[in-house]
Amino acid sequence: MLKLNVKNETSRLRAVVLGTAVSNGPTPKLEEAYDPKSYLHIKAGTYPIETDMVNEMESVAKIFEKYDVKVYRPELIKDCNQIFARDIAFVIDDVFVKANILPERENELDAIQYLIDTIDPKKVIRPPEEVHIEGGDVMLCNDYIFIGTYRGDDYSDYIVARTNQAGVDYITQQFPHKKIKSFDLNKSQTNPYDNALHLDCCFQPIGTNKAILHKEGFRDETEYEWLLNYFGKENCFIITKEEMFNMNSNIFSISEDVIISEKNFTRLNTWLREKGFTVEEVPYAEIAKQEGLLRCSTMPLIRD
Repeated sequence: MLKLNVKNETSRLRAVVLGTAVSNGPTPKLEEAYDPKSYLHIKAGTYPIETDMVNEMESVAKIFEKYDVKVYRPELIKDCNQIFARDIAFVIDDVFVKANILPERENELDAIQYLIDTIDPKKVIRPPEEVHIEGGDVMLCNDYIFIGTYRGDDYSDYIVARTNQAGVDYITQQFPHKKIKSFDLNKSQTNPYDNALHLDCCFQPIGTNKAILHKEGFRDETEYEWLLNYFGKENCFIITKEEMFNMNSNIFSISEDVIISEKNFTRLNTWLREKGFTVEEVPYAEIAKQEGLLRCSTMPLIRD
C-alpha cells in the first residue's frame, strides 16, 4: 500500500506524479482552447510541438532522479494532453482527492488508476458532481489550506473558473482540523494577462516562510494583503503582469531549500539564490504556452 503524506508545498519530496507530453495530439482548433493563453498561441501559430514538450518534461524527470524522488507517470492515452497532472487530483495529508475536472478530461484520471489502486480505498475520495475543484487551486500550508475560487455570479459562464464555492465548502467539511482560507481570483476568457486560471498562477509558498505573489491576480485586494502580512512583505517576491503571464509563481519545490524553476525567470531565480535557495533551472517555456508550468504538471504524493 502507498502511504500518502502531503501537508505543505515545500517539505522534502519523496514521490510524485509527473504528467507526460507523449502522444499529446494535434494542435487544438481555436474553439477547443481551454484558456486564453493557449488561444493566443494557437492563433499566432506558436502553439508548442510535442517533441519540445517531451524534452522539457524529461529535464524535470532528470532533476527528480538526481534528488532520488520516486516518479510515477500516467499510462499513455493516444492523442491526449496528459501534461497537467495537478488538475486531475491532489493529496491532502494522507487523502487522495479526485478532482471533478472538465468532463472531456475524465480519461486522464483513468490513466493513473494503476496508482490509485495501490492506495487504501478509504483514503480515496471523490466530491459530488456539483463540487468543482482542481489541484491548481489547492495550496497546502501546514495548518492552512488556501483555495483559489471565483465568487462572481457569472461563474458558469467562465471555462477558466475551475473551483466553485461548493469546492471550498467540500474541503472545509472533509478536513475539519484545517484552517481553510479562500481567495477570489480574477478570470478572463480572452486576456491571459488578466487571467489567474488557478491559485498557483498568482501565489505559491516557498521555503519555510516565503511566498511568490501577484497582486492583480486577486479580485479582492484585502485577500492579497492578508497573504502579504501572513508571510511578511520582506519574505514575498512580487511578480509583474508579464511575469505572471510567463507563470513565474508556478515553480515547484523539491524541499525547503531546493526549487525547480524555468531558466528564463532571471529576476526570480536571482532573488531565490540571494535568499539561499538552490535553483534547478529547466527549459519549460513551451509548456508554459498552455497556461501551466512546473506546479501544474506535478502532483506530489509523499513529502516528509
